[in-house]
Amino acid sequence: MLTNDPQIEFWFDFGSNYSYLTTMRIEALAAAQGVRVLWKPFLLGPVFKSLGWTTSPFVLQKEKGAYVWRDMQRQCDKYGLPWTQPGTFPRRALLPLRVALLGAGEAWIGAFCRRIIQCNFVEDREIDDAALVGEILTALGLDAAALIAAAGTDENKLAMRAQGEEAMRRGVFGAPMFFARDEMFWGNDRLEDAVAWAAGHVAPRIVLA
Repeated sequence: MLTNDPQIEFWFDFGSNYSYLTTMRIEALAAAQGVRVLWKPFLLGPVFKSLGWTTSPFVLQKEKGAYVWRDMQRQCDKYGLPWTQPGTFPRRALLPLRVALLGAGEAWIGAFCRRIIQCNFVEDREIDDAALVGEILTALGLDAAALIAAAGTDENKLAMRAQGEEAMRRGVFGAPMFFARDEMFWGNDRLEDAVAWAAGHVAPRIVLA
C-alpha cells in the first residue's frame, strides 16, 4: 500500500563502518523512489552494553573483525567509495551525533553527515572534536558556534539519551538500521529493500510448495 508521504527512518552512528556506506548512498537512492529520509542519529555503545558487549563485536571477535575490514574494501570498491581503515575503532562520535540530532530535520543534515563520516572512514581523523565539527558546519554556511553550543545543552543531551532509549525500545541492535512503515531492516545491504518497502514497491511474496 502506498502512503501519501513515503519515508524511511535511518538509524546510524558515525562510528559504525557499515553506516558509512549507507550515509553516502541513502539520500540519492531514497530520492529516486520519492522517499523522504528521516535521520536518526544515536549512540551505538549503550545498545552494545545492553547486549552485554563492552565494544563492537568486530573488536571482540578477531575473526569477524578481519572479515569486516576485507568486506569494507570490497563494498567500497563496489560502490566507488574511498576507504581507509580507521586507526581507532570504534571511534567516539558524541559531539557530531549531538549536532546531527539538532539538524535531523534540516536541509543540511545529509551533507553534514556525509562529511563527518568521511572524516572517520576516509581521512582517519578524530571526529569527536569541536574544531573539526565547527570547520564542517562553517563550510556548509552554518553558524558553527551557535550549533555546537546548542548541541551541548542539557536539553539536547537529554534528547540524545531519549533517542537511544527509543532505539532500544524498538529493538535496534546495530547500525545501520531502517524502519519503513514499521518494518525493520538491518544493514547496508538491506538499504535497497528498505527504500523499496517505504515506496510501496514490494515484490509479491513467493509461496514455496
